[in-house]
Amino acid sequence: MMRFLLLFSRQGKLRLQKWFTPLSERERKKIIRDMTTMVLARAPRSCNFLHWKDLKIVYKRYASLYFCSGLEGQDNELLALEVLHRYVELLDKYFGNVCELDIIFNFEKAYFILDEFLMGGEVQETSKLLVTKSIEESDMLQETMEEYMSKPAF
Repeated sequence: MMRFLLLFSRQGKLRLQKWFTPLSERERKKIIRDMTTMVLARAPRSCNFLHWKDLKIVYKRYASLYFCSGLEGQDNELLALEVLHRYVELLDKYFGNVCELDIIFNFEKAYFILDEFLMGGEVQETSKLLVTKSIEESDMLQETMEEYMSKPAF
């Protein structure tokens, strides 16, 4: 089970965080600080797996963003790397070549896509097609509601 998922920039700015286990705010801040420091300090050609305390850390850099996840000891690192890649593919499909600015200005959509894909630290839906369809349906519903709410009520 995935404990957390963090997205941060090359400058160490946190762009997205998802916690799948309850932690205090102090513990979260410490984990974020430790992850950004450890991952950013690593050489570009080094392995994408780390051991930190009782967790396995899996990260991958895509353009200017690092996608980092914390796993329990018995979890498969390669599968977690594939989960991170699938999330990037879903973001790419939705935003069309996703970049850091897409995450910054549309963070609610990035969280929604993540929630459609992962639930409770486990993969909820493996099909990119079904996740994309669900996101499109949600967008259509949101547009319909905005149209409905913008019409005057007589």
